[in-house]
Amino acid sequence: MTHDPLPPLRNVIERHDLRARKSLGQNFLLDLNLTSKIARQAGKLTDCDVLEIGPGPGGLTRGLLMEGARKVLAIEKDARCLPALAEISQAYPNRLQVIEGDALDINPLEHLTPPIRVASNLPYNVGTELLIRWLTPKQWPPYWQSLTLMFQREVAQRIVAQAGDKAYGRLAILSQWRCDAQIVVNLPPEAFSPPPKVSSAVVHLTALAEPRFPSDFKTLERVVAMAFNQRRKMLRSSLKSAAPDIEDRLIAAGLKPTERAEQISLEGFCALAREIAKP
Repeated sequence: MTHDPLPPLRNVIERHDLRARKSLGQNFLLDLNLTSKIARQAGKLTDCDVLEIGPGPGGLTRGLLMEGARKVLAIEKDARCLPALAEISQAYPNRLQVIEGDALDINPLEHLTPPIRVASNLPYNVGTELLIRWLTPKQWPPYWQSLTLMFQREVAQRIVAQAGDKAYGRLAILSQWRCDAQIVVNLPPEAFSPPPKVSSAVVHLTALAEPRFPSDFKTLERVVAMAFNQRRKMLRSSLKSAAPDIEDRLIAAGLKPTERAEQISLEGFCALAREIAKP
């Protein structure tokens, strides 16, 4: 980690009057040692451009730059944060580009050069939606090599959950079908300003060259959504509208019609999607 020439984040927040706004899902990380630790979880950054959503006063932004990111593209919706981010840009010439706007409406590829990594302390109110967008592009492999993302711990556990876990569901299958996913940092509420009511965790997802098991994405997504929307029902009931001969197709996929969604592994869901895709 190189020396950061800027003042402590707490001073930056006070000077620019950057009280976190609940409406924007904001909780700021103030410890630069912690933000640098998170940045390191993203891997080697010196040859990469990094996309950051919701930088706020720039704690993780500074961590990414200190850890050597070739360029950081920071997309920030809150105009109050722009002066603080401009100061970071001046301290790291030609390495930080800040765009004011909603990350859901901006195409980052217009501003980034591969290889690209994504690293963000995501605003709580759009975190899951952004993750699903990154996991479901029209073409795979995606434009990004890895995602290093902060979530509420409950959401992080849903991403890495295995069959049989209470947290296992659609998000685990979408994440693990195309990525290696693991929780790499756990954070207590007091690491943030203001402290949220829940603990947080950083998840690192590395894109696989191709999906872990063969399956048509739209069929897989439809089957998984149907199964988990009625997760207490047996598969033969929750999936009865997927195919008129659903019991036969479940058996052909190596599954028991009496099992429930939470008992079915990723491989099992992919096998079932292949069977349902057959005419």
